[in-house]
Amino acid sequence: MPLEIVMDTKRRQGVTRNLQNLVKIDSLVQYLDSRTYIGKPLTFTEGLKFAKQAFFEGDSSFYIMPGENDLLALRPYLSQNNDSTSANNNAAGKGFSKLVSSFMDKDRQQARISVTMQDVGSERLPYILDSIQTRAEQIFNRDSIEALTATAEEKAANKDDSLWGKRKFDIELTGGSVTFLEGSRFIINGLKESILWAFLLITLCMLYLFRSFRILLCSLIPNLIPLVITAGVMGWAGVPLKPSTVLVFSVALGIAIDITIRFLVNYKQQLRENNGDTKRTVIETIHSTGLSIIYTSIVLIAGFVIFCFSGFGGTQALGWLTSLTLVTATAANLLLLPALLLGFFHKKVK
Repeated sequence: MPLEIVMDTKRRQGVTRNLQNLVKIDSLVQYLDSRTYIGKPLTFTEGLKFAKQAFFEGDSSFYIMPGENDLLALRPYLSQNNDSTSANNNAAGKGFSKLVSSFMDKDRQQARISVTMQDVGSERLPYILDSIQTRAEQIFNRDSIEALTATAEEKAANKDDSLWGKRKFDIELTGGSVTFLEGSRFIINGLKESILWAFLLITLCMLYLFRSFRILLCSLIPNLIPLVITAGVMGWAGVPLKPSTVLVFSVALGIAIDITIRFLVNYKQQLRENNGDTKRTVIETIHSTGLSIIYTSIVLIAGFVIFCFSGFGGTQALGWLTSLTLVTATAANLLLLPALLLGFFHKKVK
């Protein structure tokens, strides 16, 4: 997975004006290179090391950051003017100039380090990115005491104040790794919000239709259990959370709650005819609506099972996960829901 670390010096020519800035970039490169889960970092300081080694006839012992005097000799290589005399006379100078321009902007205000890292998963990735961010802040903003010693609350409260204005460098992590992490967070947060809103709207509808908190509990529990079972099966089978699989929870919840409403509406109508006899009403409701619920569920399950024959993995997962949720929801509404009604309304109401 690709990862980019961008350092902004906040001024033109800030990257190459000071040798200490190059040393700091090299320090971060060495830190990244020491991590086993990160590949060889690439940045223009590596080119400076190669250039110094070339000046000393390829001696590998000189593959180190050049000093002040070495930079004077290497200054032509830092030029991005490809039409200059030194660049025209030196093919290596042209190549190195292109290398420098690929890792710095034209004003040499920003520099970047490009690395590839292992796919460590969404659990470890935030800690790894935080450790890289912390190490980069320590290297580049060591002199900014206020920024380094501030607490999390102070940082949150002083984003636009002088606390952050004293930071000499802005460090930003970007690339495919960060995009993957943000995408995973967006999907999980979206799943939480969708289920929360679904249960909120269902709760309001149930309270309006039946005007009873006990009926509300009886309706929500049988529809929450199938979602928990499906989430557990996804974890056991290693199915990742992505847009196609997240849809399972919202779609299946909407269909399952329809079964519940049909059962409870029939129960409410027959309860009046039976003079509040809960046990008799539950039995008659199962006899009158149970068969139709089973037939409807079979048709819906068969429709979603067709998705399992798709060549796209996300569609396959959507098919069998939704079918599994509907099977468990049907069983819960025909077995658990009547048991809850008998438990909550065990007394005969006159």
